[in-house]
Amino acid sequence: VQLQASGGGSVQAGGSLRLSCKLSGFSTDYYAIGWFRQAPGKEREWVSCIDSRGSFHAASVKGRFTISRDNAKNTDYLQMNSLNPEDTAIYYCAFGHRIYCSESMSDYGFWGQGTLVTVSS
Repeated sequence: VQLQASGGGSVQAGGSLRLSCKLSGFSTDYYAIGWFRQAPGKEREWVSCIDSRGSFHAASVKGRFTISRDNAKNTDYLQMNSLNPEDTAIYYCAFGHRIYCSESMSDYGFWGQGTLVTVSS
């Protein structure tokens, strides 16, 4: 399984970005895609995820971030609105085979390379 994350960039506070995570090399409908982020000097943390049941978000982004899936393109999207400087981080998407959404990094066996999001005040 390969994941390619893209869409990061620099925005001002209050702005929006949409991250993409393109998947390849898998053949199952039972999987979850998780989004995690790692800010400078901090541990990687769970942000959002999507599985066959729907999407789920951390409290810190709920109401601002949404996640969607385009099955035809094998691509998941993380739409980030009302960004603030605390959202500055490298964002990673990860693939979990035969799992529902999980906040635990260890449940995801494949990771994309990360894409940098910088939010200025």
